[in-house]
Amino acid sequence: MPIVTLHKNGSTYRDEVKPSTNLVVRAGIKQFPYPNLAYQCGMGKCATCACKVLAGAEHLPPPNWKEKKQLGERLEQGYRLLCQLWLEHDIELLQEPAAAAA
Repeated sequence: MPIVTLHKNGSTYRDEVKPSTNLVVRAGIKQFPYPNLAYQCGMGKCATCACKVLAGAEHLPPPNWKEKKQLGERLEQGYRLLCQLWLEHDIELLQEPAAAAA
């Protein structure tokens, strides 16, 4: 089962999730990474859930059109929209306040 490590505001949160997990859906039903993950619409329209992928990016699918539209240049810096990802492998993420508000 995938292990998710989330770094935010100087703290680290880590937990195991079931395969094919979407972290925004989990946060919405008050499961890890709730309440630590910033998110809003869950549909790729606001980019509030944007995180920098520190490890595990090689296991993710290519960015979809919503990620390309919302993240632009930040895709090249390793950012992804968590609402658009269904995790199958371990991943390490960084969510920065500036990235979440963009």
